[in-house]
Amino acid sequence: MAYTAGPGLVGALLVGTTIGRSMAYAWGVPAVPVHHMEGHLLAPMLEDNPPPFPFIALLVSGGHSMIVEVKGIGKYQILGESIDDAAGEAFDKTAKLMGLDYPGGPLLSKLADKGTPGRFKFPRPMTDRPGLDMSFSGLKTFAANTIAANDDSEQTRADIAYAFQEAVCETLAIKCKRALKQTGMKRIVIAGGVSANRFLRKELEALASKIGGEVYYPRTEFCTDNGAMIAYAGMQRLKNGEAAELSVEATPRWPIDQLSPIKG
Repeated sequence: MAYTAGPGLVGALLVGTTIGRSMAYAWGVPAVPVHHMEGHLLAPMLEDNPPPFPFIALLVSGGHSMIVEVKGIGKYQILGESIDDAAGEAFDKTAKLMGLDYPGGPLLSKLADKGTPGRFKFPRPMTDRPGLDMSFSGLKTFAANTIAANDDSEQTRADIAYAFQEAVCETLAIKCKRALKQTGMKRIVIAGGVSANRFLRKELEALASKIGGEVYYPRTEFCTDNGAMIAYAGMQRLKNGEAAELSVEATPRWPIDQLSPIKG
């Protein structure tokens, strides 16, 4: 019985952990705690053409944004991460500023499809300095100021949504390009809820094409939180001999690079 044990909000984690651990006990089967972001990272393995190791992974969700060097399951090195808002969080907060429902990221992207390229120009944060860390809270503020300074027509809202989405996705692509150059790799995986964004996929596909590389991502239903990715990650951990004790434990803070490597 695989269940998400962290990272995340401790209340939600305790509910899931208690249920997962209790079901495993009732059925007399092993209980396997799974790292939420490892589940996302391994989601492309569910596809017919899974990415071979090693690769660079861009993990972008509502709570996390990080670039990870992946040499195998459990063999992770964080190369860069957001120092404030995650990319998905910035999407949702900006969507809220525009009066869109929650979760706003997909709705903002849909609105951006009607936008006019070039009308508004947003900054590409932290791309003018070395390193792979990211920052997206400033884009939210820039969007708020842009919204306040312009009319509330549907076209203007669409144009702002386009500029915001373009800035986030191009920033992520710039950081991924640096990571590939830094590691000498040409294979990149994108996973997490934001990996369903079509603009981001096109940016990374163009990047991979320029360097003769490859880009992998899960199908749309496996981008957002789902049981299949947790089951797959749990299966790999179980095969590695990992299982939980009887006690119920959640890990709200759980760096992905502290996971144990899978043998073999």
